[in-house]
Amino acid sequence: MRKRALAFGFAGLAGSLAAAAPAQAGEVVITVTDLRSSKGVVRACMTTRADIFPKCIKDPTAYRTVVPASGKLEIRFTGVKPGNYAIALLHDENDNGKADRAMGMMPKEGYGFSRDAPVRMAPPKFADAVFAIGEAAARVTIKMRYFL
Repeated sequence: MRKRALAFGFAGLAGSLAAAAPAQAGEVVITVTDLRSSKGVVRACMTTRADIFPKCIKDPTAYRTVVPASGKLEIRFTGVKPGNYAIALLHDENDNGKADRAMGMMPKEGYGFSRDAPVRMAPPKFADAVFAIGEAAARVTIKMRYFL
């Protein structure tokens, strides 16, 4: 399993909360907005695999991290190779490692996707969330959404 990030967190690796640090080549900087609380953690996953998105945990080459939820949140993935990626975020407010649901389908916790991919009766498709990363650093802003 490949995980690349800065600081602390998931399996000893995670995103950085340093807001002012300039982005470097091969780095993806994700600014997370509209978290409704600082409870729990934010789980981030970035993958090139359309067949498993947004469940990046099934991708051994995905970039993953877990960071404490906070008012101003920035997550950094380093060593990112050029390609087409999609990002999924989960605001795991109770830090139980999963997306909690009401009545088996409505999300109880926040979520967000690259390109603000729309969530209809199911998670978004990879094609709606995908974006290209080249040799230079990339900056992405993801707005958290809450259903309940």
